Amino acid sequence: MIGFLTMRAPGEDLYLLAGFRQGLKEAGFVEGQNVVIEFRFAEHQTDRLPALAAELVQRQVDVITANGPGARAAWTATRTIPIVFVAGFDPVEAGLVASLSRPGGNATGVSVFDVRLGRKRLELMLELFPAETAFAVLVNQTDPARAKEILRDLETAARDLKVELHVLNAGTDRELEAAFAKAVELKAPGLVISGDSFYTSRSKQLAALALRHRLPAVFGWREFAVAGGLMTYGTNLTNGFRQVGVYIGRILKGENPADLPVLQPTEIEFIINLKTARAFGLEIPPTLLVHADELIE
Repeated sequence: MIGFLTMRAPGEDLYLLAGFRQGLKEAGFVEGQNVVIEFRFAEHQTDRLPALAAELVQRQVDVITANGPGARAAWTATRTIPIVFVAGFDPVEAGLVASLSRPGGNATGVSVFDVRLGRKRLELMLELFPAETAFAVLVNQTDPARAKEILRDLETAARDLKVELHVLNAGTDRELEAAFAKAVELKAPGLVISGDSFYTSRSKQLAALALRHRLPAVFGWREFAVAGGLMTYGTNLTNGFRQVGVYIGRILKGENPADLPVLQPTEIEFIINLKTARAFGLEIPPTLLVHADELIE
């Protein structure tokens, strides 16, 4: 029995769940045949995670998979049941593992290091608008620990790049609408959208808001660019969930999470939507075009 603890709501980001099931299948496990999955959805309410994690422990699941702050909640709830996480933050700094190569405890998983990519996304915006001195950044304060880490890295990058940041907060659909309107009011030339499960599940909505407000934006996941967002710079999240499925299969077969190194991305995808650039009247610099992994016409 697998416990699946997620910040998302039922029905959101089904492509990630498909990746997870693919990984399980590669490891020899198929839901409904030789494995059962107990789902617990926090519906983007961080304060629900501890109780949901405790439920999975009480159910005596064999292994727990958790994403984002759910990983911290699961680790707090049990130090004996194996945990396999997908984390955008540094799991060593968060105390989940002793090191990436030798986790040493009951937790391991995949770290997409999304937090650390914020600097590069800000640099891309500055390369697109080299004469500008201030940009907007969108964060979700409903996960205070992650928001603090994201802002710390971005503010350090902003100081190094000698630009100012307008920090906008949104953790609900209504707040998203207000944040985009505020960015326009501030005359921000571009918006950096931080990594967050709430934002990931609303990639299409974010792209639509950016188009409606004519606000060039950069996000972490390719679904945003496919939906009409200007740029994405990040790892393949679907593959991260697939790798988690593989790790869970290995643990169910008897391997110890303490001995399974935390996996890190080997490739970063940089995607530009040229159709959106034309709609904004933007000329993408050749330096960006040459480094793009994919150009959406």
